[in-house]
Amino acid sequence: MWQTAEERLALLELLVRGALRRRRAQAAAWDALGELPWTRRTGRRDELGLVESRRGELAALLARVWPAWGAGLAELTARGLPPTPDGWAALEDAQRAEGLPALPDQINRRTAAALVAAHSKAALTERRIAALGESEATHDGSVRLRPPAGLVARAPHGAVDLAAVAAVLGEVSLPERALKSGLELEGTFRAALLVENLGAFCDLVTIEGWLFAHVPGWDTATVTRLLERLTHVPVVHFGDLDPNGTRIFQHLRGARADLRWFVPPFWGELVEAKGRRCAWPADVDLRDAPELVRRLAAGGLWLEQEPIAVDPRTAAALEAML
Repeated sequence: MWQTAEERLALLELLVRGALRRRRAQAAAWDALGELPWTRRTGRRDELGLVESRRGELAALLARVWPAWGAGLAELTARGLPPTPDGWAALEDAQRAEGLPALPDQINRRTAAALVAAHSKAALTERRIAALGESEATHDGSVRLRPPAGLVARAPHGAVDLAAVAAVLGEVSLPERALKSGLELEGTFRAALLVENLGAFCDLVTIEGWLFAHVPGWDTATVTRLLERLTHVPVVHFGDLDPNGTRIFQHLRGARADLRWFVPPFWGELVEAKGRRCAWPADVDLRDAPELVRRLAAGGLWLEQEPIAVDPRTAAALEAML
C-alpha cells in the first residue's frame, strides 16, 4: 500500500482538503483509510473526512511514503490544480509539454504519446494533442494496392507509375503520410474494389481497369483517405458475411454513401458446406443488407470471403456491379 501515485495522492488530498471521495483508481487506498481511526464518514455517500486530532499521524505517514509531497503540492497549487489523480495527470502533462524538443510537421502517434504522456501506448487526449502544437499526430497506416495499367501517383516531389512498380513487386503500398501530403492518383480506371481479407486481396484474378485495395478489418483510416481520391469511379466492397464484416461495410459507407456491397447470388451455394456458426447481435443493422446476409443472420451463420475469391464466376459478377 501507498506505492502508487494514486494511493499517495489519496493521503495528500485527505490532508489538504480534509475529505476524500471514493474513486475507482483509489479504491484500495480509500478502503484502507476507512479502517483507520484518523477518518470518519462525513454523511455524504462514499466520502471520508479527516479527524482533525489525528492530522499529525496522517502527515507523518505521508512524509514517510512520499518525502517530497510538499514540493508536489506546491507545483499543483502554482498551476491551480487539485491534489487528485486528474490534477496530478494534468501537472505531469504540463511538465512534459514544457520539455518538448522541436517537432516535425507530422509525428507518429506512438512517438507523440511517448513525449507528451507517460508512455507510447497512452491515450492522446485533447490536452496532449494541444501540447504538440502545429505537429500532427499520425496513425501511419498504409493501404496495399493492386493498381491497373496506367495508374500514376503524383506527389509534390514527383510521380511514380504504380502499375510499373506492381509489375515488379505484385502490388504497391501508399502510406498515410503521402496521402495526407497531397498525393493524387492519375490515370483512367473503371472501378475500385475494397477487399477485407489479405488472402482474397492477393488471390483475386486481375480485372482490367479495376483498382484493388486491401482494407484490413477496422483499420480503415488510411483507406478513407484513398476514397477521397476515388470520387469519379464506382467503389465496391468485398468482405466476410458476418457481423463484423457487415459493420465494416456500414462504416465505410459512412465515408462513401454510394459504396456497393459485393454479395453475388452464387455465394449462397456455399451456405450448407461452408456456413459457420455465429451469433448475430441484435444491434447489427440489416435493413439494407442483401437477402443472403439476412438469411445468414436468421440462421446464426456466416461465410468467409476466401472461397469465392478464386471462383471463376467472381470476375464477371464484379463487372456486373458496374
